[in-house]
Amino acid sequence: MKVDLIIQNGLIMTMEGKGVGLIEDGAVAIKGNTIQAVGSTLEITRDYSAERVIDAQNKLVMPGLIDAHIHTGLALLRGVAQDINHWMQKGLWPFMKHVTPEASKKGSMVNIIEGIQAGTTTFCDYDSSMSSLVENYIKIGARARVAELVNEIPDHISDIPVGELYPFYSEIGERKLKNNLSLIEKYHESADGRITCILGPHGPDLMSIELLKEMQGLAEQYDTKLHMHVAQGDREIDQMVKRYGKRSISFLEEMGYLNERLIAVHLTEATDEETEIVAKSGAGMIYCAGSIGIIDGLVPPVLKFIESGGVAGLGSDQAPGNNCNNMFNEMKFAAILNKVKRSNPAVFPAAMSLRMATIEAAKVMGIDHEVGSLRGGKKADLIIINLLEPTLSPLYMDPIRNIVPNLVYSARGHEVETSIINGKIVMENRQITTIDTKAALLEAQQAAKEVSQRAKQDILNADSDMLRMMEDHLL
Repeated sequence: MKVDLIIQNGLIMTMEGKGVGLIEDGAVAIKGNTIQAVGSTLEITRDYSAERVIDAQNKLVMPGLIDAHIHTGLALLRGVAQDINHWMQKGLWPFMKHVTPEASKKGSMVNIIEGIQAGTTTFCDYDSSMSSLVENYIKIGARARVAELVNEIPDHISDIPVGELYPFYSEIGERKLKNNLSLIEKYHESADGRITCILGPHGPDLMSIELLKEMQGLAEQYDTKLHMHVAQGDREIDQMVKRYGKRSISFLEEMGYLNERLIAVHLTEATDEETEIVAKSGAGMIYCAGSIGIIDGLVPPVLKFIESGGVAGLGSDQAPGNNCNNMFNEMKFAAILNKVKRSNPAVFPAAMSLRMATIEAAKVMGIDHEVGSLRGGKKADLIIINLLEPTLSPLYMDPIRNIVPNLVYSARGHEVETSIINGKIVMENRQITTIDTKAALLEAQQAAKEVSQRAKQDILNADSDMLRMMEDHLL
């Protein structure tokens, strides 16, 4: 049978089954945007011929990584909110009201470039102005599952003293919800199916009960998921207790929000009992190890969630608080922080991290029928990794295999040579083929300079710990 592309003579990691599904001297046949077959090189070359053949000798072929929670619209503010208390109010928000949609879009492209260069092929983006940001994914050729961030809070939220209740404005919520619905109507299943859209309520503390109920009904109407921050910090819990007299998870349980439609992001402040309730409800969880570790100094209860029967994936979150939108970084931090939290080196093994950045993330996002593993009939989203990089050498295959631990604890992302998304080569020999990456980076730098100039007085007024450290010559 004739196909478009065969990748042969490689170490294939399918992520099928309970483990990582390793095939030595394996091959993948691709026709159009679909994987035709996966098997040994002997089998594939016997049954298929191709217009192009890639020799994957000394290389690993595996599913592209899935960043299950990312805000690329914040990429322009990378590194402005670390090492401080009240990172959002005093670090992020003073900048935010000065970031125009155009500037946000330029920053977003930088995040996407960063992700692709480190093996991410699917981005679950969740941000404002998504109808603009989604055009970046269409242009660069990535897969994206996107949601408009819907809330009822004003742009000047940073002016409200820490601890005071946020004001809600129904007109803001309705405008943002309208944007989310327009996104779905215009872009869902667009770009040859690479772009899919879901609903994005920001969090239970950032919108009224009426808007939460409206989005709950729309999720049923559109038969889609709800991507939402849940128990993401003490700020949220404080707002919920002051406004409703109850914590986030009990509030959402009473509303009927806890079910398979919910993608619960973070659960940072969830107790073990609350975590178990969410896990048993059928909701999925997204764990952002680097982000929450840096901005809160905490390890969310992801292990408790999984032990309670829940399905969890990994996300990189946002550049202002995490700096790094690289899923190899997230896999490493996820494993190490949970070992430290449990004081047990045997928990959270490397294979768990790898699955949570591939097939488990796909399950949480409701796209595991298309991506997350390599098998015939799934979309051709895969990456080719050079095993002759120092970080992945030497390679042991018998009796101990070290490929999975080295991917999680040693790889940095630069080992990814080729990225294929929807059957098309988007990066080859480390070069993204679809856009001018240097021009994109320069445009973002200029936009960042302009934002900083506009935001200067608000930054000074915020009086953040980061600003004081700079004044004391510690930064």
